[in-house]
Amino acid sequence: MNKLQQLKQRSQVVADSGDIEAIRHYCPQDATTNPSLLYKAAQLPQYRDLVEQSLIWAQKFGDEQIPQAAIKLAVAIGSEILQLIPGVVSTEVDARLSFDIRNSVDYARRLITLYQQTGISRQRVLIKLAATWEGISAASILEQEGIRCNLTLLFSQCQAIACAEAGVTLISPFVGRILDWHKTQSNCDTYTAETDPGVQSVRAIYTYYKSRSYPTIVMGASFRNQGEIEALAGCDRLTISPQLLEKLQADQAPLEGGLNDAITPQARPANKLEEAEFRLHLNNNAMASEKLAEGIRNFIHDQQRLEQFLEKFQRAN
Repeated sequence: MNKLQQLKQRSQVVADSGDIEAIRHYCPQDATTNPSLLYKAAQLPQYRDLVEQSLIWAQKFGDEQIPQAAIKLAVAIGSEILQLIPGVVSTEVDARLSFDIRNSVDYARRLITLYQQTGISRQRVLIKLAATWEGISAASILEQEGIRCNLTLLFSQCQAIACAEAGVTLISPFVGRILDWHKTQSNCDTYTAETDPGVQSVRAIYTYYKSRSYPTIVMGASFRNQGEIEALAGCDRLTISPQLLEKLQADQAPLEGGLNDAITPQARPANKLEEAEFRLHLNNNAMASEKLAEGIRNFIHDQQRLEQFLEKFQRAN
């Protein structure tokens, strides 16, 4: 077996892509999208019909038709992806709402309603929110309504703890972006898979969850190289780009290493993490606070680029 096949025996493999052809080729269990991936996908010829249909559908919203078309397009692409995979697709709440609980909840409900109108059950969709205090709070409300959530842009233990205590279905702790930050700060480019700070962060979160029997799923994300993926083999889920899926598929060597299954049980904390404590921990973690803020800015930028593309497409047609 190649390494991708071996990996699938130890972790659920999720395609980090909005490219339907890539998903068709690699046959992942689940798929995840974000504004960056949707912006790229919207420009591909095979999505032209979905772009046109989304814009036509949104005409009834007047001045709000472009933002509404972007929501509809995200659901349309997600719906296409769900025809190819047995599991779930993650669809993201507008990052401009990362600090707005009420509107994040409303946006998520809107996404679920649109999916259900296309005949897709809410059980096949994960709502992605940034792991800010507000995003986690919104997820707590949604989970109680049976709307399952995926908390993204997660870089620290305090974010992971707050998500578990909120009853979040799944978290996406980032690996590569943590490595990027440490490379810049240390001016060091010689990290191995074992010394990679992103890998170490996900291992610590995974151990914390499993030792305390939290049901929240850990899905490692944002990989920079194949070594990071192999070092996290055995993690609940791993979301991987088509480029790295291709490398794993071409590699016929044995898949060795990965997460340790021998985890000592521990008691859960007596008290939940409060907002002030969460904010202090996050503030004191320069890497996590900087990468969270940067990630939100980048997702906002790509959401705006997607809307600009839709507006330009509308004028041209």
